[in-house]
Amino acid sequence: MTDQLVAPVIPSSTSTSRTPFHASGGSRAAHALPLATPAAPPTAPPQDVVYGMGRIDASGRIGDRTVTHALGWRPGDRLTLTATRGVVLAHRDPAGMVTLTTKPYVTIPAVLRERCGLHAGERVLLAAAPGADTLAVYPLACLDQAIRAHQHRAAGDEGQP
Repeated sequence: MTDQLVAPVIPSSTSTSRTPFHASGGSRAAHALPLATPAAPPTAPPQDVVYGMGRIDASGRIGDRTVTHALGWRPGDRLTLTATRGVVLAHRDPAGMVTLTTKPYVTIPAVLRERCGLHAGERVLLAAAPGADTLAVYPLACLDQAIRAHQHRAAGDEGQP
């Protein structure tokens, strides 16, 4: 048995087309419907925030040279750390309880790590805001929640978790 190729049928661009009819019996020319255009993605990363990634060690230390350099934090600087739901915030404070060592680590005390659900070995997102002299430490679970919420909004199911 021999296979034969069948040539495609392509309508001619010069052929006449039918004009659609209205329900009222009249005809009208067909109009192309506009296509939805997605929102343009950001063209550049924000200039007021520097992002990095870190891993919490068993002592609660997290380091990212890019982030600490962007903040201008130096060894001997004192920090105050606070924790709210899902984020640890650090800012320079002469009366702070945490002191930066010669290595660019920020040490999160155990009580704050526990409050935010941060565990040794876990990777975290670091967001430095040099203008506010603040570092935010987010567990990746927070980042995952934000991404999933964005995906649901983009898909049009805002009511979904």
